Amino acid sequence: MKTKIVIIDDHQLFREGVKRILEFEKSFQVVAEGDDGTAALDLIREHDPDVVIMDINMPTMNGVEATGRVMERYPEAKIIILSIHDDENYVMHALQTGARGYLLKEMDADALIEAVKVVASGGSYLHPKVTHNLVNEYRRLVGSGEESAAATLQQPEIRRPLHLLTRRECEVLQMLADGKSNRGIGEALYISEKTVKNHVSNILQKMNVNDRTQAVVVAIKNGWVEVK
Repeated sequence: MKTKIVIIDDHQLFREGVKRILEFEKSFQVVAEGDDGTAALDLIREHDPDVVIMDINMPTMNGVEATGRVMERYPEAKIIILSIHDDENYVMHALQTGARGYLLKEMDADALIEAVKVVASGGSYLHPKVTHNLVNEYRRLVGSGEESAAATLQQPEIRRPLHLLTRRECEVLQMLADGKSNRGIGEALYISEKTVKNHVSNILQKMNVNDRTQAVVVAIKNGWVEVK
């Protein structure tokens, strides 16, 4: 079955570009489009999409407010926020409201497709640059003693990485902490993106986490990676 997608963005040209990228993936189907947050509820009720891609800056009702209203009525909805803002305050607000993903509009096509696949399967996905900023904020909170504020990011203790991960997987984990995309990791290690994806999947499974962000936070908490 195809992944049904609704796109909400007030810029028609950008919306068309996102639609074109998504339709290159044979397993995706864009079932509806809207140009304002107020349209989201009606389109979700009508089409029951697997994923909603929502711009954060829109007139009348912005993406975060719309996400909050959607989650009140449809708590199982899977929403990816699109934004030009990489500030952690924007990201945390969107995630706290119920978004499953946060992508910067500077993303490439591969990141968009990967994000939809991850979120549709029940995971969460953050743009690598956003992940790096959140990790730095986490370190600041813990370093300043505000551990309660960072508590939602903490995970159970697990084994030391060299008993858990291969050396290559440790290299990939460090690059995830550096904010590199799959393509960037592949170029740095001279391996294909497919190989990188396999390494990332193995890391998540071995660390018993759901997504890249959780993996990086666990790694920092346990001193397995260096945040530059």
